[in-house]
Amino acid sequence: MKIVIQRVKRASCSVNQTIISEIQQGLLLLVGVEDADTVEDMAYAVRKIVNMRIFSDEQDKLNLSVKAIPDGAILSISQFTLFAETKKGNRPSFSGAGKPNFAQAMYEQFNASLSAEIPTKAGVFGADMQITLENDGPVTIILDTKKR
Repeated sequence: MKIVIQRVKRASCSVNQTIISEIQQGLLLLVGVEDADTVEDMAYAVRKIVNMRIFSDEQDKLNLSVKAIPDGAILSISQFTLFAETKKGNRPSFSGAGKPNFAQAMYEQFNASLSAEIPTKAGVFGADMQITLENDGPVTIILDTKKR
């Protein structure tokens, strides 16, 4: 799995100009799945994300996780384009992305696992979504479960 983690003051997901999910302070996740991903990859990602200390404490040090901030939440968005291959030509290839049925099942299980830890909202798998966010910091981190 490849996941872009963005600390946000607020974020929302719209489909057909209708907001379908939104959060206030928390994390916006752009989640890519490949066919080689396993339940272990997913468990690792969930553990790292919910415990990652990237929110400021009273001394303005990055010591708090999303679970430790008041009303912290996650907005999770499926993002197959994280597996773009750009070595040849100018048109990216997405052949490294997970096949839709597998990727959707992993994405939904990932969101369910996150929800067991912290309030989690999601986009619509495979939909044309518009994401609005106010990046906080900015703090943006890339997590690749194959590089642990």
